[in-house]
Amino acid sequence: MIKGIKHIIFDLGGVLLNIDTNLTLQALENLGIPNFKETYQKLQEQSVFDDLETGHLNTESFLKAIKSVAMVPLQDEDIINAWNILLLDFPLRRLQILQQLQLYYDLVLLSNTNEIHETAFNKILHQAHGVPNIGVFFDKVYYSHKLGMRKPNPSIFERVLSDCNFIAKNTLFIDDSAANIVAADALGIQTIWLKEGMSIEKDVFLSLNGKL
Repeated sequence: MIKGIKHIIFDLGGVLLNIDTNLTLQALENLGIPNFKETYQKLQEQSVFDDLETGHLNTESFLKAIKSVAMVPLQDEDIINAWNILLLDFPLRRLQILQQLQLYYDLVLLSNTNEIHETAFNKILHQAHGVPNIGVFFDKVYYSHKLGMRKPNPSIFERVLSDCNFIAKNTLFIDDSAANIVAADALGIQTIWLKEGMSIEKDVFLSLNGKL
């Protein structure tokens, strides 16, 4: 049971932003990378995606890595478009919930992401809702590619708690990844795991009164 919450840490993709990773897998295959699921595993073994999300691999090097596994020459713009196609939309209801929560809680965004996606999802937000960037709804924003570490590394949660002067037991973390939830739980943070099919508007915040 959720009690004593003063601070809320939100994940981004799958919580606030609708995503579909299968769209990117299919788009990359369509560009000329057959069976990208297998190729993904090979690139993952080389830490390509983890390094991108922790800022240890820049966009140029990432694009080179993708080109190296393609069967045909690829243009940078086509790779970026395929990489970003998994980013769908920010439902208005979720943004309204964040606005209400701002009146009662400290709000923080903590996301495993990369510089390519950061540019893209803020563009989606601005085009759909006229909001310049997702940071408008939060007191602080933490992105893995800027911190040099990613969830579920306990250090990233400890960094947020320390930096924001949050007490773990008074902090709620909402994420759609079981591994991230387990890591936060271990530090004494209260958690809500958004399983497949769940949403914050349907399963967590049922009204707009801003209170849990």
